Amino acid sequence: MKLSMLLPPKYDERKWTLARQIGVNYAITKAAPELSGRAAPYDLASLQAIKEDFNEAGFNLYGLEGDQFDMSAIKLGLPGRDALIEKYQAMLRNMGRLEIPLLCYNFMAVIGWFRTRVDIPERGAAIVSEFNVVDTAGQVVPAEQQISEEKLWENFFYFLEAVLPVAKEAGVKMALHPDDPPISPLKGVARILTSAAAFDKVWEKFPVESNSITFCQATFKIMGENLKNISRNWLQQNRIAFLHLRDVAGDKYHFRETFHDNGPTPMAELLKHYADNGFTGPLRPDHAPAMYGENQNTFAGGMSVGYEITGKIFAVGCIKGAADACNIPME
Repeated sequence: MKLSMLLPPKYDERKWTLARQIGVNYAITKAAPELSGRAAPYDLASLQAIKEDFNEAGFNLYGLEGDQFDMSAIKLGLPGRDALIEKYQAMLRNMGRLEIPLLCYNFMAVIGWFRTRVDIPERGAAIVSEFNVVDTAGQVVPAEQQISEEKLWENFFYFLEAVLPVAKEAGVKMALHPDDPPISPLKGVARILTSAAAFDKVWEKFPVESNSITFCQATFKIMGENLKNISRNWLQQNRIAFLHLRDVAGDKYHFRETFHDNGPTPMAELLKHYADNGFTGPLRPDHAPAMYGENQNTFAGGMSVGYEITGKIFAVGCIKGAADACNIPME
């Protein structure tokens, strides 16, 4: 397996240096302009410069993650979406040229991954985030941003019809991330990737190599899915391209993040399960607590809540320890 970490696209001396010191060789980044200070990655020169920065720091830039530019028109089916899809296709071609083989993406419209609080105390007063559906009662987005599940499915398939062939030609695996939290609707916005069955529906429509899955362990867990069963099936079909490892306590209606060793999920057992079923690709620690001396800012998506470095260092230690104990090679 390839140990990776989601790192800022713009050089961050502390985070980048510490990631290398703990043995992380593979970088994943979100190359959106507001984070990189450069043009979006449909611009070849911009993406190449980001890749070169990571290379100079000792990393292999293995993948991009998240919305790399505003995809509202694509997801909501608004005028201008075809022009944005063309930019998305250009980004995929650029990734292929630069040998960046992974794109972790989602189709959450209007609201990305979401939490209702970011100040929940964990072990030793570390701080984690929480989602409680009760706290969203009565909250709805403006009417023009609301969308039905039927329309969202239609827009999603329209998008995939256009981009999956380009991804295949470029040698890029588009690894679909589930909706987080996996409930629908959320503030009046439908969410469609809330079950394993939804991912099978996508595969039935597009059974191609470029159509793959980001197996976000905690999100599938709070869906109520059997992690071993669904991952075994998908690994046998060679559909999982990326692992996100974190843990949560609770259910999809009310949960909080935890330390990687302080939740209900048997991390080492599942890591061995993924290896035994043939997974050799990239994995990364997902959200981790903010620890002593760190703060979690107001939730804004992107790389904010759950992405301070100290909790990630602890998480990497947990993953490497589990891998060593289970004799899993880790690059």
